[in-house]
Amino acid sequence: MFWSVPLSADVISPASVAIDARPAPEACETMLDVRKGVDALDRALVTLLAERQRYMHAAARIKPNREAVFDQARIDDVVAKVLVAAEPAGLSADIAEPVWRLLIDRCIAHEFSVWDKTRV
Repeated sequence: MFWSVPLSADVISPASVAIDARPAPEACETMLDVRKGVDALDRALVTLLAERQRYMHAAARIKPNREAVFDQARIDDVVAKVLVAAEPAGLSADIAEPVWRLLIDRCIAHEFSVWDKTRV
Protein backbone atom coordinates (compact mmCIF):
# COMPACT_ATOMS: atom_id res chain seq x y z
CA MET A 1 0.00 0.00 0.00
CA PHE A 2 1.20 3.50 -0.83
CA TRP A 3 0.14 4.82 2.57
CA SER A 4 -2.59 4.38 5.09
CA VAL A 5 -5.04 7.11 6.01
CA PRO A 6 -7.16 6.98 9.15
CA LEU A 7 -10.86 6.58 8.40
CA SER A 8 -12.08 8.99 11.06
CA ALA A 9 -11.66 12.75 10.81
CA ASP A 10 -11.20 12.74 14.59
CA VAL A 11 -8.00 10.72 14.34
CA ILE A 12 -5.96 13.52 12.81
CA SER A 13 -6.37 16.98 14.25
CA PRO A 14 -5.08 20.10 12.53
CA ALA A 15 -2.35 20.42 15.14
CA SER A 16 -1.12 16.89 14.48
CA VAL A 17 -0.40 17.23 10.78
CA ALA A 18 3.18 16.09 10.41
CA ILE A 19 5.37 15.41 7.43
CA ASP A 20 7.29 12.15 7.51
CA ALA A 21 11.08 12.19 7.49
CA ARG A 22 12.46 12.81 4.03
CA PRO A 23 15.62 14.09 2.38
CA ALA A 24 15.73 17.77 1.47
CA PRO A 25 15.21 18.26 -2.28
CA GLU A 26 18.75 19.56 -2.72
CA ALA A 27 20.11 16.47 -0.92
CA CYS A 28 18.33 13.97 -3.19
CA GLU A 29 20.72 11.76 -5.12
CA THR A 30 18.32 9.19 -6.55
CA MET A 31 14.76 9.02 -7.79
CA LEU A 32 14.01 6.92 -4.71
CA ASP A 33 15.02 9.92 -2.58
CA VAL A 34 12.79 12.21 -4.65
CA ARG A 35 9.85 9.82 -4.44
CA LYS A 36 10.27 9.45 -0.68
CA GLY A 37 9.99 13.22 -0.32
CA VAL A 38 7.04 13.54 -2.69
CA ASP A 39 5.18 10.66 -1.00
CA ALA A 40 5.72 12.20 2.44
CA LEU A 41 4.40 15.55 1.26
CA ASP A 42 1.43 13.92 -0.47
CA ARG A 43 0.41 12.21 2.78
CA ALA A 44 0.48 15.56 4.60
CA LEU A 45 -1.42 17.27 1.78
CA VAL A 46 -4.16 14.63 1.92
CA THR A 47 -4.62 15.34 5.61
CA LEU A 48 -4.76 19.09 5.03
CA LEU A 49 -7.14 18.76 2.09
CA ALA A 50 -9.43 16.55 4.17
CA GLU A 51 -9.54 19.29 6.80
CA ARG A 52 -10.29 21.87 4.09
CA GLN A 53 -13.14 19.65 2.91
CA ARG A 54 -14.57 19.63 6.43
CA TYR A 55 -14.69 23.43 6.25
CA MET A 56 -16.73 23.06 3.05
CA HIS A 57 -19.16 20.90 5.03
CA ALA A 58 -19.37 23.66 7.63
CA ALA A 59 -19.95 26.26 4.91
CA ALA A 60 -22.75 24.17 3.42
CA ARG A 61 -24.33 23.89 6.87
CA ILE A 62 -24.05 27.64 7.54
CA LYS A 63 -24.98 29.22 4.17
CA PRO A 64 -28.62 30.24 4.11
CA ASN A 65 -29.35 29.39 0.49
CA ARG A 66 -27.91 27.49 -2.45
CA GLU A 67 -27.03 30.70 -4.31
CA ALA A 68 -24.57 31.58 -1.55
CA VAL A 69 -22.43 28.52 -2.31
CA PHE A 70 -20.78 30.10 -5.36
CA ASP A 71 -19.10 33.42 -4.51
CA GLN A 72 -16.88 34.81 -7.27
CA ALA A 73 -15.51 37.59 -5.06
CA ARG A 74 -14.40 35.01 -2.49
CA ILE A 75 -12.82 32.85 -5.20
CA ASP A 76 -10.83 35.83 -6.47
CA ASP A 77 -9.81 36.72 -2.91
CA VAL A 78 -8.61 33.18 -2.15
CA VAL A 79 -6.57 32.98 -5.36
CA ALA A 80 -5.04 36.42 -4.76
CA LYS A 81 -4.01 35.41 -1.22
CA VAL A 82 -2.53 32.15 -2.47
CA LEU A 83 -0.47 33.98 -5.08
CA VAL A 84 0.85 36.40 -2.46
CA ALA A 85 1.83 33.46 -0.22
CA ALA A 86 3.24 31.42 -3.11
CA GLU A 87 5.98 33.84 -4.12
CA PRO A 88 7.96 33.96 -0.85
CA ALA A 89 7.42 30.22 -0.41
CA GLY A 90 9.05 29.60 -3.78
CA LEU A 91 5.92 28.18 -5.42
CA SER A 92 5.49 29.14 -9.04
CA ALA A 93 2.32 31.12 -9.80
CA ASP A 94 2.03 28.89 -12.88
CA ILE A 95 1.48 25.97 -10.50
CA ALA A 96 -0.33 27.75 -7.65
CA GLU A 97 -3.07 29.50 -9.58
CA PRO A 98 -4.40 26.59 -11.67
CA VAL A 99 -4.08 24.15 -8.76
CA TRP A 100 -6.07 26.41 -6.43
CA ARG A 101 -8.66 27.26 -9.08
CA LEU A 102 -9.25 23.54 -9.63
CA LEU A 103 -9.30 22.91 -5.87
CA ILE A 104 -11.85 25.70 -5.39
CA ASP A 105 -13.96 24.41 -8.28
CA ARG A 106 -14.08 20.89 -6.84
CA CYS A 107 -14.72 22.21 -3.31
CA ILE A 108 -17.65 24.27 -4.60
CA ALA A 109 -19.07 21.21 -6.38
CA HIS A 110 -18.69 19.24 -3.13
CA GLU A 111 -20.29 22.03 -1.14
CA PHE A 112 -23.27 22.11 -3.53
CA SER A 113 -23.66 18.36 -3.06
CA VAL A 114 -23.53 18.64 0.73
CA TRP A 115 -25.89 21.64 0.72
CA ASP A 116 -28.40 19.72 -1.40
CA LYS A 117 -28.20 16.59 0.77
CA THR A 118 -28.74 18.53 3.97
CA ARG A 119 -31.72 20.50 2.65
CA VAL A 120 -33.79 17.68 1.17
